Amino acid sequence: MEGCFGTISGQYAGQLSKGLEQLKNEHPPLLSLIDGLMDRTLTIVRNCNAELFKELRSAVLEFLSELEPHSTREETVLFDMMAAYIGREMGPIAVMEYEHDRAKSLIGTFVENTKSGIEGYPEEEMLSDCALIREACDTLIDHFAKEESILFPMAERLLNGEEKAELLERIQKI
Repeated sequence: MEGCFGTISGQYAGQLSKGLEQLKNEHPPLLSLIDGLMDRTLTIVRNCNAELFKELRSAVLEFLSELEPHSTREETVLFDMMAAYIGREMGPIAVMEYEHDRAKSLIGTFVENTKSGIEGYPEEEMLSDCALIREACDTLIDHFAKEESILFPMAERLLNGEEKAELLERIQKI
């Protein structure tokens, strides 16, 4: 994916403004939850344990409740502000929005599939639903890396001081 961003992003060794730093600092707690989801799915795949699968659903819902405000801050504030400079139909913003949508769609499918409970849930479906969560997690791990190495530094260069202050103010309201 770097090919899409390489010439725009270049190398950035400076410090991020407060709003961008806040968004970046939201990643480690989310990654910690992702690690837990990945561990759970691996255990379920190995053991096909219905009780563990039930725990996975609870963990996914907890993760989603943490992910939603973060993605809302990015989608409704950062991406919109950057799109004024670089557009959103192609390029970095289009990729970021696609990855957000993809991860949320995978998680949403899991939640929908399991909404009626797991009583008598077929083993094949457990494994299939675990694969959905693993793919969502893989998508988000890669996504966070792109944001930190490409998108946030790009935003740091694109946005002026007033816009950076506005970014911080607006994301703190979400």
